[in-house]
Amino acid sequence: MEDVIIIGGGPCGLSAAIECSKAGLSTLIIEKYNIVHSIYLYPTHMQFFSTAELLEIGEVPFSSANDKPYRYEALAYYRKVADHFKLRVSSYEEATEIVKQADGTFRILTTGRDGTQKSYVAKNIVVATGYFDHPNYLGIPGEEMEKVTHYFREAHPYTNTRVAIIGGSNSAVDAAMELVRVGAHIDMVYRGSGLSEHVKPWVRPLFEGQVRKGVITLHLESRITEIHANHVTVTRNDGSTFMLENDFVLAMTGFRPDRKLLASAGVAMADDLDKPRFNPETMESNIPGIYIAGVIASGRNANEVFIESGRWHGRSIAEHIMGKQTS
Repeated sequence: MEDVIIIGGGPCGLSAAIECSKAGLSTLIIEKYNIVHSIYLYPTHMQFFSTAELLEIGEVPFSSANDKPYRYEALAYYRKVADHFKLRVSSYEEATEIVKQADGTFRILTTGRDGTQKSYVAKNIVVATGYFDHPNYLGIPGEEMEKVTHYFREAHPYTNTRVAIIGGSNSAVDAAMELVRVGAHIDMVYRGSGLSEHVKPWVRPLFEGQVRKGVITLHLESRITEIHANHVTVTRNDGSTFMLENDFVLAMTGFRPDRKLLASAGVAMADDLDKPRFNPETMESNIPGIYIAGVIASGRNANEVFIESGRWHGRSIAEHIMGKQTS
């Protein structure tokens, strides 16, 4: 039996494991893929909005030659931290159900990549699952086509092709700027009247310069309503439509946390935001012994919690568990 099982090996899950281990609690991380998988899914050359210092966990310095670190630096840093604290991680194993037992402990059922099923028992559970596995689908005809993706990794496959980007936030703007470098013909389609106010301030003027030059065509107050093999249909907010010749669609529509695991354990959700109920001081849910850490603590707006804030959840959790043991 473990004192704590942490489901999810992202930065916030790693931080929770570190804090619980420091407190002397036996701790195991169960991770569906490998640690910090969500960061691995970021675009290959992505640069963080935050400074390295704000991404640190476990009081281990994050050294970077850049004011704002890149994806590859973060991957190396979090691997180093996991090794430094000798965290126990069961990788490529998905937690599928949490069952509360009569004695107050929890049984976690898992499925491995090869289909092998296991179960673990723990006194406390920390759910620190992310959201990158669950994109916000558009629900439009053609979205299932191979030409459509919700994940942008790098620009090379789109060299000299016609690409429609759906969205007007950082992910959409970053993808567009990468595609410029490979000669793609870019149409950005966004339902808003202007770009998101959260677009990185050092990127916005560069993007707007490409729009003025006609390298990027920006279609505001519009949305793609149908996707076909060689074109897409765009509907303006006034109801009029037009077609764009097209080879690929990048749907940068964001992601959402998955609540199924929490629901299986009886964790209640708050109001219409689909936000789990928890004590913000302790991160304990309405089910004693089940804690929330990281972006899963947010509502439908996955941008409510970032690494910068979620990394502190583990300390609150460890302190609360230790407090219960001594009371």
